[in-house]
Amino acid sequence: MAEELTNPEANVETPRRGPSRKYPWAILVVLVLFVIVPFISWYGTWFGRPLSDSALAEYLHDREKPRKVQHALTQLEARIEKSDPAVKRWYPDIIAAASNDSAEVRLTSAWVMGQDNTSDEFHTALLTLINDPVAAVRHNAALALVRFGDGRSRPELAAMLRSTSIKSDSAGKIQLLVREEGIAVGAHGPLARIKQGNGETHEIRAEEAGRVETILVADGAQVEEGQDLMAMLPSAEQVREALRALYVIGQREDIPHIQRYTRPLTGMPDWVPGQAQATIDAIRARTPGQ
Repeated sequence: MAEELTNPEANVETPRRGPSRKYPWAILVVLVLFVIVPFISWYGTWFGRPLSDSALAEYLHDREKPRKVQHALTQLEARIEKSDPAVKRWYPDIIAAASNDSAEVRLTSAWVMGQDNTSDEFHTALLTLINDPVAAVRHNAALALVRFGDGRSRPELAAMLRSTSIKSDSAGKIQLLVREEGIAVGAHGPLARIKQGNGETHEIRAEEAGRVETILVADGAQVEEGQDLMAMLPSAEQVREALRALYVIGQREDIPHIQRYTRPLTGMPDWVPGQAQATIDAIRARTPGQ
């Protein structure tokens, strides 16, 4: 019988290989990139992270990173809420933040100063901030002044209820980035681009969060510098805060600014008309015979 041909390697058991080490390392790299690095970034900017007194001093005087100043201010606000007597040593720094180059720092300072309505120094600083060139800062200052019972905040509170006009900052051909009325836009959200004759493009952004009420130009139209492009309604949150403030210190001459909110408006929550009417009723009850 012919000898059966066999593969000499057929009966040799192939040694088992251990698990590859490159895959666990790859998983670790992915974990670091997508989980740990974002966490470290978030933790470094999270305003709830406690700061020691030495860190507070460092953060309050940081001229390069406004978010560090904001972080310190929010920590001081928490101490004010807890009636910590030691927090008053930081009051000069809170007031100094009201003059910071960053609008975000100034509006945070206004919010913090509103937490202690017994401080004359805070009261004086807020009266300066109510004339700030940035609307969001003025609004925070006005809301803070309500806690001091200061009626000088009323004009700004009324302004918080009005529509704002978005104007072109240059002449050229417009490209609308928001093309539907009623669309919500975040603070600093892009609204349009204007291409000038020299080829340069300028972007028009919303100064504050709001909702597009009316679009006044067609996409692709030629516009002039200073031309009205669209009208923006304030955000529901801004309306709520202004109505609550006027509920406390509003006068009868403020009622016309409130009345438009007693009827349903596109994009406004269902509770707005009820809050507006309650504010009007409170003003009339507080100011009989006016």
